[in-house]
Amino acid sequence: MNPTPRPPSPDTPHSPSPHTTHASGHGDHDYDYDYDYDHNHDHTADQSEILDLDAEVLADHLDALTAWLPVGAAPRRILDLGCGTGAGTLALLGRFPGAEVTAVDACDAHLDRLREKAAAAGADDRVRLVRADLDAPDWPGLGTPQLVWASASLHHLADPVRALRRVRELLAPGGLLAVVELAGFPRFLPADAPESAPGLEERLHAVLDHRHTAQLPHRGADCGPLLTGAGFTVEDRRTLRLAIGSPHTEAVGRYALGGLRRMRERAAAELAPGDLAALDRLLDTGGPESLLRRADLAVRTERTAWAARRD
Repeated sequence: MNPTPRPPSPDTPHSPSPHTTHASGHGDHDYDYDYDYDHNHDHTADQSEILDLDAEVLADHLDALTAWLPVGAAPRRILDLGCGTGAGTLALLGRFPGAEVTAVDACDAHLDRLREKAAAAGADDRVRLVRADLDAPDWPGLGTPQLVWASASLHHLADPVRALRRVRELLAPGGLLAVVELAGFPRFLPADAPESAPGLEERLHAVLDHRHTAQLPHRGADCGPLLTGAGFTVEDRRTLRLAIGSPHTEAVGRYALGGLRRMRERAAAELAPGDLAALDRLLDTGGPESLLRRADLAVRTERTAWAARRD
């Protein structure tokens, strides 16, 4: 195999839209990680780390989704729209060992991380990286895929139906589109935690859900009508619910810590002082109430997937 991965296509756009996914992701990612649309170095690095943790913690969840895909003959050309750091890309390469994947994202740092991971997996010659804004009037040349994977990315787009119509034009006749969307952020704490502010996590989610209603109006929508409106035939729909309880791995602790830190950044101004203080104690890794010291952490999340065919 070629030891040097292919670089991102040089003729792709260079100015990502704030609506363009970075995510996927495992693009394939269960968090809406770019809710702050902040792409400075520190936040992008943090986001990449959380996406990688998402991939590690929810690997079985993703494997179940890729195994469910009603593809028929194994595809040889796959397109991953909103690939993030590549969890979905690598899972698809594992599921379809004869395939090549074109992975598209607007974030250079995420594509760089995917390049590293593909090389480490010995799959760099099977991955083409493309930096692109999926809300732009024109998309770069993305070939004629037989399978398109769009995980946690559709709700970021300004006009999802327009994007879906473009996907339909790209797909080979009889090709399959898999759309995966999340019900919301994962939950990590018991309902009565922490002891000083029971129900804190739900109040934190409520603040961000209210903000997302305005910023991301398509999040949580039923994608079935969007797909049929774009000319697809929906063949199957599946909802997967995941609960990882105790004893949890060290990665679950870091996953919860990274996710709640980013949520704090956006919700702090709207939290009550007591809630904010309790959250800060959870996020203090050296303190006695640190998340990393809790034995009752869990990961509770839900995704819905649609499989749609181009006739």
